[in-house]
Amino acid sequence: MTSVVVLDYGSGNLRSAQRALERVGADVTVTNDVDAAMNADGLVVPGVGAFAACMAGIRAVGGDTIIDRRLSGGRPVLGICVGMQVLFGLGVEHGARVEGLGQWPGTVERLHADVLPHMGWNTIRVPEGSRLLADVAGERFYFVHSYAVRSWDMVTEDPRMAAPLVTWTHHGEDFVSAVENGALTATQFHPEKSGDAGAVVLRNWVSSLD
Repeated sequence: MTSVVVLDYGSGNLRSAQRALERVGADVTVTNDVDAAMNADGLVVPGVGAFAACMAGIRAVGGDTIIDRRLSGGRPVLGICVGMQVLFGLGVEHGARVEGLGQWPGTVERLHADVLPHMGWNTIRVPEGSRLLADVAGERFYFVHSYAVRSWDMVTEDPRMAAPLVTWTHHGEDFVSAVENGALTATQFHPEKSGDAGAVVLRNWVSSLD
């Protein structure tokens, strides 16, 4: 059975992620144990609340080092919601600028929208060739956030490297709602709260770990 660790750094929503992953066939452990997190087939980085608080929690348990070491070895990582946002270079909330994990360039900023938070179901624009979002391009997913990455700044200059696949969603303006970039995958929406479509996304990711 495919082993998955949900990184426990004090964020909420850990058990719902655990249950959703178990329902699609993964053997899931919720922990911040370094060896377990390093040796699992897949690592999930959840996140709810403020960017700064999530970054502080991740650094407190050595999650930044774990994520970096896994990705250096091509070991899969999945970020969800703020767990996606912290993978970018910078978060700007309430005037505070907080350094993220820097796996991707980009800034997490407040959305320009009449209604915030963006809470509820929305559609996504899936790029051609997506494995994560195969078979769910026309589905709706559950979001709850006020901040997002509003532009994609990463340029792949080496023709031997596959360009990241970026999915977009619109709420007031376009924002990045998923990224597939080699071993690193992330969603701004909550697949664990997105019903059957979310289960397909998690199953697609778990299947890719084999």
